[in-house]
Amino acid sequence: MPNFNFSPKIYEGLHYDSIQKIKNTNVVPCIQQYYKKPLLLHQGKMQWLFDSEGKRYLDMFGGIVTVSVGHCHPEINKIAHEQIETLWHSTNIYQHTNLYQYAEKLTSTLPSHLKVVYIVNSGSEANDLALFLTRLYTGNFEIISFRNAYHGMSPYMMGTTSLSTWRYNVPVSFGVHHAMTPDIYKGLWGGKHCRDSPVQTTRNCNCSTFKCEATENYYKQLEEVFKYSVPRSHVAGLIAESIQGVGGIVHFPKGYLQKAYELVHTNGGLCIADEVQTGFGRTGDHFWGFQMHGIKPDIVTMAKGIGNGFPMAAVVTTSEIAKVLNYSSHFNTFGGNPLACSIGLKVLDIIKNENMQYNSKHVGTYLLLELAKLRDKFECVGDVRGKGLLIGLELVKNKSTCEPLGASDFVRIWEDCKTMGVLIGRGGFNGNVLRFAPPMCITMEDAKFTVEVLEQALLNYYNKN
Repeated sequence: MPNFNFSPKIYEGLHYDSIQKIKNTNVVPCIQQYYKKPLLLHQGKMQWLFDSEGKRYLDMFGGIVTVSVGHCHPEINKIAHEQIETLWHSTNIYQHTNLYQYAEKLTSTLPSHLKVVYIVNSGSEANDLALFLTRLYTGNFEIISFRNAYHGMSPYMMGTTSLSTWRYNVPVSFGVHHAMTPDIYKGLWGGKHCRDSPVQTTRNCNCSTFKCEATENYYKQLEEVFKYSVPRSHVAGLIAESIQGVGGIVHFPKGYLQKAYELVHTNGGLCIADEVQTGFGRTGDHFWGFQMHGIKPDIVTMAKGIGNGFPMAAVVTTSEIAKVLNYSSHFNTFGGNPLACSIGLKVLDIIKNENMQYNSKHVGTYLLLELAKLRDKFECVGDVRGKGLLIGLELVKNKSTCEPLGASDFVRIWEDCKTMGVLIGRGGFNGNVLRFAPPMCITMEDAKFTVEVLEQALLNYYNKN
């Protein structure tokens, strides 16, 4: 395990068994925790977490793609303490400097037409508002999202989340249509020339550097949705992640979203870029994930890494679109309060000053390439994909069929990584994708350690079978 010069405080909280009893009695049962013996976390420092017994773990999931610049980053701790001593809540009926400084700095990272910010508290809330704006502005109702997408769990957003594992048997999908996911690993089309990524799938295809047949074929499927499922020239909009996160780090083929955006605009709609997981430099080459696709969204939503774990999110759009909220009163009690904005400002400063976007590309590319070597070595590693520090590794029973590795086998590998000190996320419809999205401060040494641990876990798996 890499050296880390830090000693956590001694844990003095509730006994582990007492917490399990309280959880079973007083906490809603739908909240399921990772691992057979859930971790009782006590302290965090940059890319590391410490449990109640003082054991150290490398956090390769960043609190579900949320801790962008490091747990308890000293500069964020400092500014948070200073702001709490000054003014830590005031709604927008009054003015405070932090909000206006933040709005100006945030929009400076985006294309020039996106200049108006509405700050909220979560990704679901941001996407909720984005859909609302889209329908109000266009006067249309029909929304397109992609199968395998996750955009939130509020009742309004559950309709756009197209994963049955995240759906309840209630009416939530009025006016939402789910288009085929352009998945070049398991979908109908795609192969080894289709991704804008250092690592390609091993499938063969007839695509060239300049033309992707997978894009053309998946686009025809999208056209079918417009042809048969929505009123002619009356779509409200499209919402799409730049890389699908919860769905298993699904990376769309090159040029696909460009064509999709053109089709939406031609039919009177707006395009929403869901940057909740792909924003703030995580993909390395660009600050925003949509930039890798060469597209200009009408609305951008962001959360998670925006506040490094502080509950904060935002919707950014054009001044013209934003004006539709003037038709009635619209207000958010906590969104954009002084404490949130001071932390958001500091996150932007740290990403720039500590070159975290570059680090995402540098360390992330190394990690992708090393994980690809495991794919070549182990039959159960079917695909490695992603960009920067947003990476997925899909575990399968058989490379030829792409049949997902069974839950019990997946858990053995996953738990083994935890035992050896590395925490990795889990995703995909079948829960068979290892998700890597660590704080962007991780080092090359951390990446090497991660690969060594995963390789050992895979070896242990095969040795025990």
